[in-house]
Amino acid sequence: MAQEAAGPAHGEPTAEEDRLVPLMIAYQAGRLDAFEALYLALADDVRRFFAASVLEPSTAHDLAQQTFLELHRARHTYRPPRPVRPWVFGIAVNVRRRHRREAMARARREADAPATMAEGSGPPPDVVATVAVQRALEQIPAGRRHAWLLHHVHGFSFEEIGARLGIGAGAAKLRSSRAMRGLRALLVPWKRNDD
Repeated sequence: MAQEAAGPAHGEPTAEEDRLVPLMIAYQAGRLDAFEALYLALADDVRRFFAASVLEPSTAHDLAQQTFLELHRARHTYRPPRPVRPWVFGIAVNVRRRHRREAMARARREADAPATMAEGSGPPPDVVATVAVQRALEQIPAGRRHAWLLHHVHGFSFEEIGARLGIGAGAAKLRSSRAMRGLRALLVPWKRNDD
């Protein structure tokens, strides 16, 4: 995935890459104007990379910003004259991987929250909602549920989901959509009782 976003293979330098390498070298030497030029050259592509695999545009923006923060921290690891773009997208892949791991850990913590609460204390509303969603998800057919979880909880794109499940991206999207429709139908009575 990172290679697709990164452009040509390592052995095929481009005019843009010829421009990025000296900018990266200048940035390593402490020139902030070089970082600004790198950011302008790469930021839109990095944001598109994240937008293809996460649901919320604001999350894609945050992950792109995190990538450039990681680039700053790791700038000393860049080895000229290697291509800059694949190096940056390698960082982006790691940022996305970390985001997915954190999202899965957060979902597990939320799922375990009712079991760890003290007796007599009522669960917070977001935990009640999480439990209601979990119960509704259990009623959704496994194939649809799996596609929905991979997309909405773990942030995978429909292309990635299709590859994992051995189906096309359109079929993955359809399964997720049907799961969402089923969830809405199952959660409407819960929402009415909550009001």
